[in-house]
Amino acid sequence: MDSLLIALQFLTRIPVKNSLTTDDAALGRSVLYYPLVGFLIGVLLSFIALVMSASSDMVATAVVLSAWVFLTGGLHLDGLADCADAWVGGMGSQQRSLEIMKDPAAGPIAVLVLLLTLLLKFAAILVLIQQNNLTILMLTPLLGRTAILILMLSTPYVSSQGLAEKIVQNLPFNDARLVIVISLAFAGLVMGWANVLLACGVLLWIRYAALSRLGGVTGDVYGAAVELMETAGLLAVVLL
Repeated sequence: MDSLLIALQFLTRIPVKNSLTTDDAALGRSVLYYPLVGFLIGVLLSFIALVMSASSDMVATAVVLSAWVFLTGGLHLDGLADCADAWVGGMGSQQRSLEIMKDPAAGPIAVLVLLLTLLLKFAAILVLIQQNNLTILMLTPLLGRTAILILMLSTPYVSSQGLAEKIVQNLPFNDARLVIVISLAFAGLVMGWANVLLACGVLLWIRYAALSRLGGVTGDVYGAAVELMETAGLLAVVLL
C-alpha cells in the first residue's frame, strides 16, 4: 500500500498523507503502480468530461485539459520544457545539456514546445469528446506512464542527483517487465495495436535521442516521454 501511495504522491496532486522518506524497497516498487496511477488520472478526466457533457465541446475540452495539467501538477510538462531548452541550447554537448536541464528558467523554445503540445492535446481531446470516445481518454495517461517503466528498464540513468536515481536502483525489474506487458496489452486491446505501436515508436525515438545526446535518461526525459507518448497516442487514435 505504501508503494501505491508513493506513486500517487509523486505523480499527482491528489492529497496523500504519506512520506517519500519511506524505505528504499517501497520506493522502488512504487514504479510498478505508475500505469495504475495513469489509469486513475484517465478515469477522473473521463468523469469530468461526462460531467461537462451538457456544456459546449470547446469548454468541456478546456476544462478536461486544465484538469489534466492540475492533476499532474505540470510535472511532466516541466520535464518536456527542460528537454526542449537543453536540446536547442545544449549545442550537442552532453554536459551543457545536463546543465540547462537543471536551470529552472524556461526559454522561448520551451514555451513554444509546451504550447504546441497542449494545442495538439486540446485538438485531440476535442475530437474524442465530440465522438463520445472517452475510453481513449481513460487509457492515454496509462500509456504515458508506462513509458517511464520502459525507459527505466532499457536505458541507463545518467543524472547523479534526484529521487529518480534511488527509484531506479531499487526497481524490481522482473515485476516491472510484467507490468509493462500487461499495460501495453490492455492499451492495445482498447486503443488499437496500431495506435499503441505508433506511440511506442515515438518513445523509441525519444530513447535514441536521449542516448545520442546524454548517454542515457534523466528525470526530465521521463517527463518528456510521458507528454510526447500521450500526445502521440491521442493523435494516433483521432487520425487513424
